[in-house]
Amino acid sequence: MPLDSSPESPVPVRVVALEISKWIGRLGFIWVDGQLAQVFRRPGAATVFFILRDPSADVSLQATCAREIFESIQPPLEEGARIAAFGRPTFYVPRGALQFAVSDIRPIGVGELLARIERLKALLRAEGLFAPERKRPLPFLPRTVGLICGRGSAAERDVVENARRRWPAVRFAIENVAVQGVYAVAEVVAALQRLDSNPEVDVIVIARGGGSVEDLLPFSDETLVRAVARCRTPVVSAIGHETDQPLLDFVADVAASTPTDAARRIVPDVAEETARITGLRQRAWDAVIRRIDGEQRRLRELRSRPVLAFPERDIDRRAREVEVLVRSGRRCLDAALSAGRDHTAHLLARLRALSPAATLQRGYAIVQDAAGHVVRDALEVGDGDHLGVRLSRGRLGVTVVEREAAVGTP
Repeated sequence: MPLDSSPESPVPVRVVALEISKWIGRLGFIWVDGQLAQVFRRPGAATVFFILRDPSADVSLQATCAREIFESIQPPLEEGARIAAFGRPTFYVPRGALQFAVSDIRPIGVGELLARIERLKALLRAEGLFAPERKRPLPFLPRTVGLICGRGSAAERDVVENARRRWPAVRFAIENVAVQGVYAVAEVVAALQRLDSNPEVDVIVIARGGGSVEDLLPFSDETLVRAVARCRTPVVSAIGHETDQPLLDFVADVAASTPTDAARRIVPDVAEETARITGLRQRAWDAVIRRIDGEQRRLRELRSRPVLAFPERDIDRRAREVEVLVRSGRRCLDAALSAGRDHTAHLLARLRALSPAATLQRGYAIVQDAAGHVVRDALEVGDGDHLGVRLSRGRLGVTVVEREAAVGTP
């Protein structure tokens, strides 16, 4: 139940402290995973004081342990060691301080650390954070390279010097952070977020030299791995030597074996690119020369053919063919004209034979009445009618003075 209090009736400090002590006491005995720091042994004292730090966060806990328990552990514990401490959280009322009373200590060896990393690795892989389709390609020539490394470290020199040796104009945005110890994860994540939010940074390199498994633990931390997975900027991991492989290598877009290898991957080599351009230009020149040589050879082959080597022969042959066709055409035309003349003469002869003029030339005449109608019967006209008589040459006007019907006419 909450304490009743008011400005007129405040709760004494001792009451608050006692209530806090009660609540903390309810936690009971628990195992705590932490990193040993600031060990203090008072001469002749039966208690050892030390700090338990969380390797992944800026959180610490004051702890006490019986000296005989602390010194019974072999090999002796040193600051920075990873331990599992069994004890009970207590609240020391006189000083208002939280303490962790340790009754047992188990050093966490390299084997246990590696086992924990493997379990975390399996979990992150199941979530798809290591999937190849999540990997992004590095830019060919980044505007600015973000570099996260220790201050004045060999890793920084390796990346910067080798990158500038390959591409002198490369620019860096360097974030110097702690690369081991309790503050490493928090500082690396903060630097990563700053570089990822910088629009000028096209690629981020996280670099550190070699070290023990414990030294490289921050780069297998779940918080850092997930922060890298959330980055919009491609990330290159360059941690330790070739045999070192923290979880950061699996989630990064590119895992370099060493910081020097990272420098080789983030920028092109100006000498190699120049040589490549020279080679491509030579290949293009050779291709053009081969094309020209091929076309010239094809032209020579075409010119060597008889139709092009001696074109007048074909012209002469065609000229003879034209002459033959002209003569044949003339013969056909003459024959057609001759046949036409014969046909015309035959038609003219038939026309003349059938023409009334030819009949008139033989002494016949055509008699027409006043209306111009041909008179074929004597009974068609009367006495005194004026008739026209058409002769072979000329025309006569006559008057009927006598008619005689043809024999047999009714």
